[in-house]
Amino acid sequence: MTSAAPAPVGAYPHARKVGNLLFLSGIGPREAGSNAIPGVRYAADGTVASYDIAAQCHAVFNNVRTVLEEAGSRFENLVDVTVFLTDIRADFDTYNRIYADYFVTDQPCRTTVEINRLPTPIAIELKCIATMEKSR
Repeated sequence: MTSAAPAPVGAYPHARKVGNLLFLSGIGPREAGSNAIPGVRYAADGTVASYDIAAQCHAVFNNVRTVLEEAGSRFENLVDVTVFLTDIRADFDTYNRIYADYFVTDQPCRTTVEINRLPTPIAIELKCIATMEKSR
C-alpha cells in the first residue's frame, strides 16, 4: 500500500507480489489523497455531468506507474493489462491513441472490455500484471 497513489475503495492492496510477478488491483484515475477525478464535472445533484476521457487516461497510467514503482517494479515491466471502459463506443479511440503513446515499445498483452459502471464515477480502470525484474 502506498499513499502516493489513490487509496483502494475496498479491502484490498494496491499490489501483491507472487514470485517474480506483481499483480495490481484495479487502478483508476482518482488523485492520491483525495477522491477528485481528473476531468469530471458534476451536475448540481452530484451526478456526473461530463468527463474528459483523455484526462482520466493520463491519470490512470500515471497511477499505475506510481504503484509499480512503489512496489519495486517499472512501467516497462508490464506484461498484461486489462482495461475496463464504461463507454467503449465513445471512449475507445481516445483511450487507444493515448495508450499507444505510453506503450511505444515493450507492449504488454492487452484486453479491453466495456462494463456498466465502476465503484466510483470513473470511466476507466486498469488491472495489470508486471514482472519484478529490471527489464524484460
